This record gives sequence, C-alpha cells and structure tokens, in this order.
Amino acid sequence: MSTWEIILTILLFILGLVCLIKGGDWFVDGASGLAKRLKVPEIIIGATIVSIGTTLPEVMVSSNAALSGHGEIAYGNALGSIICNTSLIAAVTIAIRPTKVDRKSFMMPVVFFFTAMSFYAAVSYVFGRFDRWAGIVLLALFICYTAVVIFAEKKRPKELNAVPEETEKEEAEQKKPRPLWLEILMLVVGAALIAVGADLLVDKGTIIAKLLGVPETVIALTFVALGTSLPELVTAITSLVKGHSALSLGNIVGANLFNLVLVSGLSSTLSPYEIPAGKLLFGHSTSFLLDIPLCFLLMAVLTVPALCSKKVMRWQGILMLTVYIAYVIFQFFI
Repeated sequence: MSTWEIILTILLFILGLVCLIKGGDWFVDGASGLAKRLKVPEIIIGATIVSIGTTLPEVMVSSNAALSGHGEIAYGNALGSIICNTSLIAAVTIAIRPTKVDRKSFMMPVVFFFTAMSFYAAVSYVFGRFDRWAGIVLLALFICYTAVVIFAEKKRPKELNAVPEETEKEEAEQKKPRPLWLEILMLVVGAALIAVGADLLVDKGTIIAKLLGVPETVIALTFVALGTSLPELVTAITSLVKGHSALSLGNIVGANLFNLVLVSGLSSTLSPYEIPAGKLLFGHSTSFLLDIPLCFLLMAVLTVPALCSKKVMRWQGILMLTVYIAYVIFQFFI
C-alpha cells in the first residue's frame, strides 16, 4: 500500500470510531426518551427496538452472504455473537454496574430465547442443515415475539406505568422533552451510524492489523469476531455512562434472540445451507460439542439468577468474562 492509502485507511478507521460513539449516543438517547414517553420499561425497549437496531449489521451481512450462496456464514455469526454478547459485553456491563431486573418484563425475552435456542440446536443436531422451513419457523418466532411484547404492553395496568406528578414536574423543569419525531430520528440515524462505524472499524482495523503483522488467527478472534458485536458493545457502554444499565441488559438478551430468529431465520429462508464442519474436537465439530452448549450455559448464568433474585450481580459478570477468556484461549490451541 502507498503512504496515502495507509493514511486514508487510518482516517477511515478513526471516522468509524467517531460514527460508533456518536451513533451509540443518539441511539441510547432516542431509545430511553421513547421508553419514558411511552411509559414502557427500559428493559422491554432494550429487548425490542434497541436490539433490532444493534442487530442490523448482522442482518445485512448474513442476508447478503445468503444471496451470494454463502448462507452458512449466518450459522457462525449467530453462535459467535451470542457467546460474545453474553460473556464479554453483558459480563463487562454487569461487573461494572450490577442492576435490578423487572422479572415480568425480563421473563418474556428469556423464555423466547431458550425456545428459539432449543429449536436451533435440535435442527443442528438432527438434520445437520438449515432448510427453508427452519428459517420460516425462526422468522415466525420473531413475529410472534414482537406481537406478544406489544400485546403485553397494551394490557399492562396504567397505574404501573404512571409517573408521580412531582417527578413529572421535576423532569419538566429540568429538561423539556424532545418531540417524538426527533426521538425516532435519533434512533434511526444512531442505528445507521453504528452500522457504518462498525463496518469501517472492522474493515480498516483488519487492514491496519495486517500491516502491523498481526497473525490471521488473532485478527479473526478480535476485529472480525467483535466486529458484528460492536453495536451491542457501544450501546452497552453508552447505556452505562448514561445510567441506563437495564436498557443495556435488555439489549443483550434481545440481540441474542434476534441473532437466532431474525439473522439466521432470514438467511436460511433466502438460501438453505449445510452446517459447516469447522474445527474438530474428539472427531466431532466443535460447534456441536462446545459452541451450542456454551450458548445455553452462558445465557443460563446470565438469566436464571436474575429471574430468581430480581437483579444481576457482579459475580455473574466476572464468571462469564472468565469463560470468554478461556474460550478465546482455547480457540488458539485446537
């Protein structure tokens, strides 16, 4: 590469970082503002609107890959993103700032996730491929989940959503609420900036890493693996800074669910694919022996204690982060 090409690559890398930071800022502001306006719990907003927004890069990448005859990419994307989202992003979020959980609001995305994950695992183990019918079932689960969330919120007692008059007056005095159109615009533009920023950061970051002599395996486990999860990471960090940790937690669970039902569902519907053999462990695919069981285990560690105690605790974050580090190290030696 010429000197000017290297300089342009570095500038685009910085631009990607700026897009991610600013996009995450607008996205979280729009989502939290929408939650307050609609009087919907932040964890529900995080598990629906925010999750769809942060999953857009995976949707676009997997759909394009499927249309190009490489639908199997979605298989690795789905499982890899779930592991990264849970054991890295959620783990760091919880370790830094544990938060309380609304059990009723949290239960719904958790139940849907384990239902979708069980179906995903059954198709993988029994058929060894994802045909169009499996993709349609996953997309039906996505539609069903969205409908159930909307229906549940309509039935939610108004008194539970009511905000005390004193609080409303205080908020009004402190800050005049943004118009609805502006909050929606912030959501859309924020999501677009996150998607563009993630693409620039991964693409240009990989080029810079190669120029610095970083091994291909390290690039795959860092820039590429984390790349599709950057929107969730940015949203999590921004939510923490702004004091919306429940929004971050809902986003992680929702994003994990959408990686199964929306990303994999759409890609396998567009182009059915065989499950790639990948690396072998004891003569079997590591996906069957490690990745799928690990998705179940990590989500159980994240959600079961939260549903029982109505809060997520620091030890959960530390445990999941330890598992992620061990998982990455393991990848180097198989």
